Amino acid sequence: MPQSSQNNKGPCFWCIRAIKWVPVLFIMTIVAWSYYAYVVQLCFLTVDSVVSVILYLIFYHLTLAMFLWAYWQTIFTEIGRVPQKYKIPDLDHEQLLRAESPEEQRNILEEFSKNLPNVNVNMNRTVRYCDKCRCIKPDRAHHCSVCGECVLKMDHHCPWVNNCVSFTNYKFFILFLGYSLIYCIYVSLTSLSYFIAFWNGKLQGIGRFHILFLFFVAVMFGISLISLFCYHCYLVSENRTTLEAFRAPIFRTGEDKYGFSLGRYNNFCEVFGEDPKIWFLPVKSSLGNGIEFPLNLHHQTTYRSMDSTQNRLEANG
Repeated sequence: MPQSSQNNKGPCFWCIRAIKWVPVLFIMTIVAWSYYAYVVQLCFLTVDSVVSVILYLIFYHLTLAMFLWAYWQTIFTEIGRVPQKYKIPDLDHEQLLRAESPEEQRNILEEFSKNLPNVNVNMNRTVRYCDKCRCIKPDRAHHCSVCGECVLKMDHHCPWVNNCVSFTNYKFFILFLGYSLIYCIYVSLTSLSYFIAFWNGKLQGIGRFHILFLFFVAVMFGISLISLFCYHCYLVSENRTTLEAFRAPIFRTGEDKYGFSLGRYNNFCEVFGEDPKIWFLPVKSSLGNGIEFPLNLHHQTTYRSMDSTQNRLEANG
């Protein structure tokens, strides 16, 4: 939310803002406890083989580091904000308020946005305008009621990261899901034999319940993560956001859920970049600027044809 807006809020606003961090605190508490249960109770106090302990700890800390890195990036990467050139000036906004008909409002917005690179429109084929932010929405941008502003290529607002998942951090979010899943699978597999031994009463110790619950928690979170991770992998392959999966983007030629799809490899590169060395590192590598997006071949051909027709009409006029 813009700084000026935050300064005008009272104590209730800041209380609500603090409460929004509760899901993140919950996740970090679970991770901190799982670290104690795995490293201390399982590796140091239960596993007998020194080689096994070393191998367990090496791969555990690598997985944990990647998970925390991706989680941090997802939480603290700023959302993509609408550039100033999309904001409606005060004079134009006053004209919008004084407009006597929807058609007059439409003409004002179309005149203002005629030099903007937008291809998406509303359901009634008008310019996408946000009256809360007083701006023309860039393609694939949506207003987030939680953040209180329009967000570039918004996917959804995630309470577990207390942030909007959008153009700037979507890669980090995918990696966060992936490394979370790997973390859960690794912990559950390496603790399985000790879980079975404790469950059957073959092993005893003060850490018994830590290891039992560690396995249950890892399996539970792993099951919930696998469907979410696979779903977002599917969305990446189709070059669609969660919002676009529920409502396909609308172009001047009509609704098309594959309007931004460039083929599976190119769709993957749109999010992860073109350098394979950093595909799986939580560093910025997504292509584009969050405002203009390549269109699939069908729409490229259609818009070139429409632009040529428009140019001929203007020349003849």
